[in-house]
Amino acid sequence: MVFSSLRRYFSMRSQSSKVQTLYDHCKTIFSPSGTPPPSSQALQKLSSILDTVQPADVGLKEETADDDRGHGFFGANVLNRVARWAQPITYLDIHECDSFTMCIFCFPTSSVIPLHDHPGMTVFSKLLYGSLHVKAYDWVEPPFVVESKGPGYPQVRLAKLAVDKVLSAPCETSVLYPKHGGNLHCFTAVTPCAMLDILTPPYIEEERKCTYYHDYPYSAFKAGNAPVSDGKEEEYAWLAELESPSDLYMRMGVYAGPTIQP
Repeated sequence: MVFSSLRRYFSMRSQSSKVQTLYDHCKTIFSPSGTPPPSSQALQKLSSILDTVQPADVGLKEETADDDRGHGFFGANVLNRVARWAQPITYLDIHECDSFTMCIFCFPTSSVIPLHDHPGMTVFSKLLYGSLHVKAYDWVEPPFVVESKGPGYPQVRLAKLAVDKVLSAPCETSVLYPKHGGNLHCFTAVTPCAMLDILTPPYIEEERKCTYYHDYPYSAFKAGNAPVSDGKEEEYAWLAELESPSDLYMRMGVYAGPTIQP
């Protein structure tokens, strides 16, 4: 019994080191004001630490397609597919302060976080297990806008495709910045998966509110003077702001990983 307890104790000590190391590094390099900005070396070190994190390090057990009761992203069993889509995305809060947020999103198969932005924020994302389709854009600068022509014709702004691919764990940490790297993105779970995120600065409703968008093909709106070369149209899209989606099914979960020591 004593040896079993000691094994559990040292196991937790081993697990906690990566989460604690992440916290300690973030606390060192990020500040509420964002000044001075972290050096490129400090940001690279954060990515390197994240690259080593495994599901067990944050108290997760890797789910399989069987756990998800699904038949893959393009499953044939309609009843099981409907049941799978009804499952919520689970949000796990690891730590939040004035400088940064550490959190995890756990996706059941086929679940979606719609296209949204991270205004003025930098986000580090580490896929812990599973496969996730990521589609991301950056705004074309200077802004290129087509005004609304009336009801049913939204105002749209031109964006350039930055990422459109499936990530499968294990893979390197992804980073998006305020102006590049795919600051506007959407996620679709190809299999059960989990994403560990570090966001800086954190979302604050009054200062940095998430905005949702719908993307239209470039051909959907006529703009003769748009800065798009012939043959490159598929690399661009028009984005229109949306109300917060009512069908985004998300619930709060309980983080079960090692406790962070401030």
